[in-house]
Amino acid sequence: MKLHELNRLLNNGDPILNELYCQFTKLLIELGKRELPDEIVISINNDIDEINSVANNGKALRKQISKGQRRIIKLLEKDLKLVPINYYRNVWTALGMAVFGIPVGVAFGTSLGNMAYLALGLPIGLAIGYGVGDAMDKKALKEGRQLDIEIKY
Repeated sequence: MKLHELNRLLNNGDPILNELYCQFTKLLIELGKRELPDEIVISINNDIDEINSVANNGKALRKQISKGQRRIIKLLEKDLKLVPINYYRNVWTALGMAVFGIPVGVAFGTSLGNMAYLALGLPIGLAIGYGVGDAMDKKALKEGRQLDIEIKY
């Protein structure tokens, strides 16, 4: 099954919309290079059709493109374990601060008797999360599960 094409964007002078449109188009080109199951292609085509149905070239189209892109990436990661470049790094950086950083900060604050040291754990968690995410990205690249595109939200 083949992916639908995205309607051409009229030149409207909105640089954010142009960047989102180019990024989404690159994602579709990258997905076109791979063999995808029919149910995934149908879901992606539904997202493309929703984007094509937006009439204006303003804020509504920007919102629809970014929503469709997030949905497609989440679907690919969940079902096929396909991820864009630095996907795990971006996810685990935030998770590292929450999962590792805050408990380490609480431990520092409690042991030193001043909860102001809570903030000391955040950069530690950030570094741990960054390292874990980077390792997972390298593993995905080695296994051929990484798309050749970096998504910037």
